[in-house]
Amino acid sequence: MWQAWRKLINLEKLLFKGKKMKCFYHFRDKSRTRVQKSAPVLKNQKKSYIPETERATKSSGPATAPRTMPEIYEEKAHNLRVFTFAELRQATNNFNRLLKIGEGGFGCVYKGNIKPVDGKGEPFVAAIKKLNKDGSQDTVLWMEREVYRGYSCEYMPNKSLEDHLFNRALPALSWDRRLQIMLGASQGLAYLHEELEIQVIYRDFKTSNVLLDNDFNPKLSDFGLAREGPTAGQTHVSTAVVGTYGYAAPDYIETGHLTSKSDVWSFGVVLYEILTGRRSLEKDRPKSEQKLLDWVKQYPADSRKFGTIMDPRLENQYSLSAARKIAKLANSCLVKSAKDRPKMSKVVETLKHIVQVSVVESPTKYLEDVEDSAEEEKPEKKIGISESAKRRMAQLAKIGENVGGVSRRRFMIMQRAKLT
Repeated sequence: MWQAWRKLINLEKLLFKGKKMKCFYHFRDKSRTRVQKSAPVLKNQKKSYIPETERATKSSGPATAPRTMPEIYEEKAHNLRVFTFAELRQATNNFNRLLKIGEGGFGCVYKGNIKPVDGKGEPFVAAIKKLNKDGSQDTVLWMEREVYRGYSCEYMPNKSLEDHLFNRALPALSWDRRLQIMLGASQGLAYLHEELEIQVIYRDFKTSNVLLDNDFNPKLSDFGLAREGPTAGQTHVSTAVVGTYGYAAPDYIETGHLTSKSDVWSFGVVLYEILTGRRSLEKDRPKSEQKLLDWVKQYPADSRKFGTIMDPRLENQYSLSAARKIAKLANSCLVKSAKDRPKMSKVVETLKHIVQVSVVESPTKYLEDVEDSAEEEKPEKKIGISESAKRRMAQLAKIGENVGGVSRRRFMIMQRAKLT
């Protein structure tokens, strides 16, 4: 059932904020026929979070037989456009290497121009993924007497969050855009966890999987590792540990028990990456700074030196008070005990409040925050220097007294020698 679900969830990539990503591929399983089911609950509402107890039993049939993901997406298939392999090959100029824009564990992604269905009008740009023959993303195109693996999705012109945070050749993301991306990303995970009839655990949330559109709105990509969440009576899904080192939750790594709180941990890591402009692991830094989560612990959110961790590419154009709140939110996502981490819906509400407060603050307020932080550190340095100087002067005075005493004794001895 999981294999079939993966084939069908690739039919509709999920856009943040509860919308669907524009995708244009299709899988047809001729070996199975299904009776058409009622429409799935996929409404885009701001507060449409479905409790886990309801999600586990909610279905179009008896309460004992909850619908599966393939059943939920079955009737959506007719809204998708089916391409022949020849069309995709033409769109990418025979998968020309010059049009290659990315490569993952399942295959390569190319930039292509897709013609409208009726052949009229201007072609639109799309990202076309050609899957490896031995890959595990089970989207298949049955064309030309052979099996071809691939799909076409909306092209994201601003690349990924990873590119803009860590590629120095690209302009730095402004503070407002970082807040926008944080909020959009949290809404995307909340949608998967709490707004679908069946919970979906993303399992590979990281900066490279957050794509940015023309307006820098974030969208999830690459659902190859996504899993259906636990059903009624279960607390977790037991599975082989997969994901990306530096983002996977420690409890998942240790036990193989997958829950939505595994995604919450990954989100906390990404929050710190957005604040600092550093990767979760950077081996070219000093040993004490190689692991991001260990390094930021040296500068707690309420400490005077917290500003040390902020991305220097922001050039002090950020709200220090908002940054402190975000760091505290990240810390709550990174609690060791999975059950004590917040749900993504709670994370969304917290970020909304932080964004609203930050919008009220002007750029001059950002500078005032940084100046205030710097002034807080100055008195401590002055006190330290003056006390040290006093101690040094006292030591020198004692040495001078000792030297003076020795000199006087030598002078008396010399005088007595002259008299004799």
